[in-house]
Formats: sequence, C-alpha cells, structure tokens
Amino acid sequence: MRHQRKTVKLGRSQAHRDALLANQVVSLIEHSRIKTTLAKAKAVRPLAEKLVTLGKKKTLHARRTALSTLRHNEGAVKDLFEKVAPRAAQRQGGYTRIIKLGFRKSDAAPMAIIEWVDGPVTEESPAAVVETKE
Repeated sequence: MRHQRKTVKLGRSQAHRDALLANQVVSLIEHSRIKTTLAKAKAVRPLAEKLVTLGKKKTLHARRTALSTLRHNEGAVKDLFEKVAPRAAQRQGGYTRIIKLGFRKSDAAPMAIIEWVDGPVTEESPAAVVETKE
C-alpha cells in the first residue's frame, strides 16, 4: 500500500523529476504563469509555495537553500526574493492558483495554467469553440 507516499512520479526518474520541477518553478518565477499539464501543475505547486516561504524569510541561509533547489539559477532566486515574496508578505500560504483549461488536442492530456495569486488575472476559454456556418 502507498500510505504516506506523496511524491507524484510523473513517469520519470528522481533526478529527471527534480530537474523538471526546478525548471517549471524557474519559469513560473520568470513569467508569473505557465501552461502545462494538470499533473505537472499539481506537482509544481508545493515546491513553488515552499520557495515563496523561503523568500519571505530573507536570510542568507534561505537564499542559499533556494539557490540549490533552483539549480543555481541566480536570476530566478533574485526575482523570488525581490519581487514574488514581497507581494506575498501578508499572505499565510496559498500563493499559487491552478486554472484548468480542458484537454490538449494531440493526446487529450488535461491542461492547466499555474500562476501566482497576487499576479494579474486574465480570462482564457477552457476549451476552444469551433464555429460552424449554416
């Protein structure tokens, strides 16, 4: 039984999964929102929220921990500590939002957007509407 086994494996080895999630969080920090599959978005959310909590601490140890988690991407760590974390200073968790978009056309994978809650909200249609002329 898989009691207390929280890790979503995503069909990858541990090293590949760690690299994937780190790259997804870096993209989320840089672009404020990313479009990905629902499973990946749900896997990215805990890591992104833990990094925002680190960013709110503003200590050297927190910065170095974030730097090691984000694969030594110094620009992303700087943005995390200077832009993302101050926006979430008054919030006690729940820094990200996942919006379901429907299914990808090629393989019917459920797609989603993950974005910061404090960022701008934009409307996107959940599924493409096909118009027919009669």
